[in-house]
Amino acid sequence: MGNNISIISLGGNAILRRGERGTVEEQFRNADACMAEVAGMLASGRKVVITHGNGPIVGNIVIRGECAGNTIPPMPLYYSDADSEGGIGFMIQQTLYNRLMMIREVKEVVTIITQVVVDADDPAFTHPTKPIGPYYREEEAEVLRKERGWTLVGQAGGYRRVVPSPRPKRVIEKDVIQRLALEGVVVIAAGGGGVPVVETSEGMLRGIDAVIDKDLTTSVLATEIGAENIVILTDVERVYLKFGKAEQKGIGHVTLRDIRRFHEEGHFPPGSMGPKIEAAIRFLEAGGRRVVITLPERMGAALEGRAGTTIIPGQGHLTA
Repeated sequence: MGNNISIISLGGNAILRRGERGTVEEQFRNADACMAEVAGMLASGRKVVITHGNGPIVGNIVIRGECAGNTIPPMPLYYSDADSEGGIGFMIQQTLYNRLMMIREVKEVVTIITQVVVDADDPAFTHPTKPIGPYYREEEAEVLRKERGWTLVGQAGGYRRVVPSPRPKRVIEKDVIQRLALEGVVVIAAGGGGVPVVETSEGMLRGIDAVIDKDLTTSVLATEIGAENIVILTDVERVYLKFGKAEQKGIGHVTLRDIRRFHEEGHFPPGSMGPKIEAAIRFLEAGGRRVVITLPERMGAALEGRAGTTIIPGQGHLTA
């Protein structure tokens, strides 16, 4: 540690907000608002790597392929992962470049399509849990099960395809990401958790259909490049205990020991805050200095300790 690199991890909601149609104009507007905050962080002299989610958008790419299924051959899911990584990376890259131009802060910004090694024997491949794509009627779901071998589960709106979400082991492009970041280049990487790949016995790489949790990949990448901080931008202002209940309590500052205890007590569900907290724990246990969790528009205040949740490895007292 000690290289002044911070990783900013954007939730998929930073690009596509709830209740929006998902037009390109909406996505660019959301990306621009978020990059205004990032540009300010860069002006303070920090070296930055940006990771991001792809949840809503990779689902739209799958829908697009389904709609054109009678015209073009279907694309594997790992290819859709790469597609979303490039498209979202482009939006972040352009809006950040423009924001930096506005404040006369000269920085190079680049997107790297990132491959992330997973274990072909990961239990996730036999127990898929990550929902993607559109909702189907029961009869449509049955046809897809038979013809494509998909796993579909019933939800409130119908049936959805669920795919594996294996744990990330290592990032193939970590060395070039680190080198560019140390040179002052803003690197956008590991979008959507990266493109999942497995290694053959000869050391070759092969894409595999899955969607990796982007926060867990961010934690792995941060450790590999020796980043000091992770800033996780999501759709809540801070982390809460007993979230959604009358007695919910926001956390301001907390130590690794306490956040680990809260996690073990079940305060952070697997489908929402759980992966973010797990990623924070893994990063700090590996030597990271700080994890901040907050809204995109509160990032500046959170980095100054005036908003969001800050998790540190040392001793201290829990604050609300």
